[in-house]
Amino acid sequence: MNVGKNLRLFAMAVLFGAGVVVSARAADGPGSWTTTDMLRYRTIPDVRVSPDGHRVAFVVRQAVVESEKSEYREQIWLASSDGKSERQVTFADQSSSAPRWSPDGRAIAFVSKRGDKYANVWILPADGGEAWRLTDSRSDASQPAWSPDGRWIAYLAPEPDPDKDRRERDKDDERVVGSDERPQRLWLVALPAQPDGRREARQLLRATGSIDELDWSPDGKTIAFSHRPSPAADGWPSSDISLVDVATGNITPLASTGAAETEPSYSPDGKWIVYVVTDDPPRWAHRRWIRIVPAGGGASRDLAHTPDEDPDITGWSADGATLYLTEAKGVYDLLYALDVSTGRLRALTAPGAVVNGAHVNARGTSIGFVRQSPAEPVEAWASSLASFSPARVSSVNADLPRRALGETRVITWKGDHGEPVEGLLTLPPGSTPGKRSPLLLVVHGGPAGEYKATSIASPGPYPVAVFAAEGYAVLRANPRGSSGYGTKFRQENIGDWGGGDYRDLMAGVDHVIDLGIADPDRLGILGWSYGGFMTAWTITQTDRFKAASVGAGVTDLLSFTGTSDIPSFLPDYFGGEFWREGGRDVYRSHSAMGWVEKVRTPTLIEHGEADVRVPVSQSYELYNALKRRAVPVEMVVYPRQPHGFREPRFIRDLADRNLAWMNRWVRGGGSSASR
Repeated sequence: MNVGKNLRLFAMAVLFGAGVVVSARAADGPGSWTTTDMLRYRTIPDVRVSPDGHRVAFVVRQAVVESEKSEYREQIWLASSDGKSERQVTFADQSSSAPRWSPDGRAIAFVSKRGDKYANVWILPADGGEAWRLTDSRSDASQPAWSPDGRWIAYLAPEPDPDKDRRERDKDDERVVGSDERPQRLWLVALPAQPDGRREARQLLRATGSIDELDWSPDGKTIAFSHRPSPAADGWPSSDISLVDVATGNITPLASTGAAETEPSYSPDGKWIVYVVTDDPPRWAHRRWIRIVPAGGGASRDLAHTPDEDPDITGWSADGATLYLTEAKGVYDLLYALDVSTGRLRALTAPGAVVNGAHVNARGTSIGFVRQSPAEPVEAWASSLASFSPARVSSVNADLPRRALGETRVITWKGDHGEPVEGLLTLPPGSTPGKRSPLLLVVHGGPAGEYKATSIASPGPYPVAVFAAEGYAVLRANPRGSSGYGTKFRQENIGDWGGGDYRDLMAGVDHVIDLGIADPDRLGILGWSYGGFMTAWTITQTDRFKAASVGAGVTDLLSFTGTSDIPSFLPDYFGGEFWREGGRDVYRSHSAMGWVEKVRTPTLIEHGEADVRVPVSQSYELYNALKRRAVPVEMVVYPRQPHGFREPRFIRDLADRNLAWMNRWVRGGGSSASR
């Protein structure tokens, strides 16, 4: 788990979703993009280049919707690094993920359940042959990591609960809140000389809380790991980094301050460790930078801060002179090279496409990543680092229907704080100048999330390509509080939810109207998570929107803080706990429920029943209030679904219902679904 990403636990934009113009893909088939087409879209969550740089292993994630199945399944593919060949190499009925190359490039470790209750580590011969199971874990294994000599694999898995099955069977399975989370532990398993089946793993250490990330030293004697006192979702501010001696299990603290320290990575010569560090104390509206420390202990120093102060380390060059990282720049994610000695930061990719999920190979000679743009679906790419010239190595979305997609523009407008605000505006296919379209404002989660220039064909509750195909213009704005524009911008809504961020959104709507694109009398607003908060808040402040859709939204800050799995979240944004003097008034005044008597907008509410991030009670509060006030309202609850939905049939249902609701109230008619 990348704890840096954990700082954006509340951001759901990626899951569900005078400027630069990204051209629309030409259509070569009839019809418009639909939610059924949307489910054919494949994503690529992991790309790994072999040690010699000649091959690329990557994971393909796709929806499986059959009579009794509604799930996302992941399988591993192999491609040549020049993009001339690719093939799927795992085919089980359950997911296979986290491919990791052996140091000699002859085998790939991965994790899969493959008919078992728990995910285990498997080994696949890279040149062909059957995969075989290495471990016999009684909890889900993750993050397999080969030792440099290829003799061992370290991995993470929660502390097993040997009595769990019996207690569930006997209906004796009460839970003690805060005590039953199983911490992630570090395990070590030896590779046999020949593929001869399961091996017993050794738990390497116990007394360090829950472990999030690990990295082997080049000599194979030590493992650096990040850890926190518990696996609780809001435990990331207490993350530290320690070293463990593989032979003895002795632990040496490396970075242990009031800041959150994560992402440890050894230099190729083993003399240095870099890691990502936050402010002390950490903020949810975060600031992060890279720090370097001698592996044997000693004074650390900060490397040059990056523009957004939110880097993700992707690896070292072979000579240890350069660190590679990715970071948001406005609506794009770029790949950068950072000179460790001079602090010079050089962008290897340019705005126009989103590049993320990058990983440098074991020898520091090649890099793999995923790339996409509004008009181009996600694919895997790879390049040598000696001469950066990326080649596309996958074509997993080549068979998507070739339907017309609307043009997406990057637009800017001026906020009342004097800073530019950026957003993505997608037009309906065939849109002509002077023709006004109904406009949907879609608000991202976070609030420190951001909308990026990713493929508009990707699945989610607010499918941009589907909305555009139905004749809507779609604005996805990045108001103050968003990432991608530096720490100051990211922290400008601290204590001000529903203030400046709301004004930024409304100024964006007015800007699109002034451009002659949006019809001011046909406006809709939608949002998930913090976007749901902003949607609920907006309809308490204005009647300009003809319809609203609130997805898993925070509607009451006080009750949210008392029921969410991240109770430290709002006290950080609002300067303290709600029980402090005046705290209740602050929380109430920034809650939609504090102004719900003003709402007249027809509202659709959608929520997962198993959501612990934003409990479903938040939606019931809004629903019952609007229903009692005779405001047109409909609420849909989805069983089994957490904050980010996991079942594609439900994701399609979300999209269909949102489209039908907007057609009904914004356009006053039209198709009710897009199946």
